Amino acid sequence: MQSPPPPTPTALPKDIEWRLPRHARSVGRARTLFRQQAASWALPEDITETAELLLSELMTNAYRHAKVSPGREIWARCVLTEDRLRVTVTDANDRLPTPREASPKEESGRGLTLVAMLADEWGVEKREGGIGKVVWFEVQLTQQPCLPDLPHSQPFGEQITCQPHPKLL
Repeated sequence: MQSPPPPTPTALPKDIEWRLPRHARSVGRARTLFRQQAASWALPEDITETAELLLSELMTNAYRHAKVSPGREIWARCVLTEDRLRVTVTDANDRLPTPREASPKEESGRGLTLVAMLADEWGVEKREGGIGKVVWFEVQLTQQPCLPDLPHSQPFGEQITCQPHPKLL
């Protein structure tokens, strides 16, 4: 007597990771891979656009600022749960990034500010038992329009609160 065949999976995986070389082209490649994955998960367009922008910012930071030996990779991972999308970017540099206030004349330096403003939550931590760090953000799948409550100098690691926009109540 034969045993019944294993059940066929009915859903696509909700966890995916890409390992990309530490190169400028990897930023665009990560955006393309994410957009394809978001389409397969049928994510709403506004969530996809926000997450793609924030992923691009974290990948750019990892490429530009993680001064590590040649051959090191940048890892990008996306995990979709019932109500949230979590995106992480891991690199081999131990230096933890800190948000800063860029002057109006500077062409860069606003990446973490964008992450802080557009993500529902974000953070940075050293890799468990390894070299480097993980920078992550989460976006809710059902977003409420809001105005972030941001003081001029947001202490690193403090959670940002989001207040409903008064005109949208």
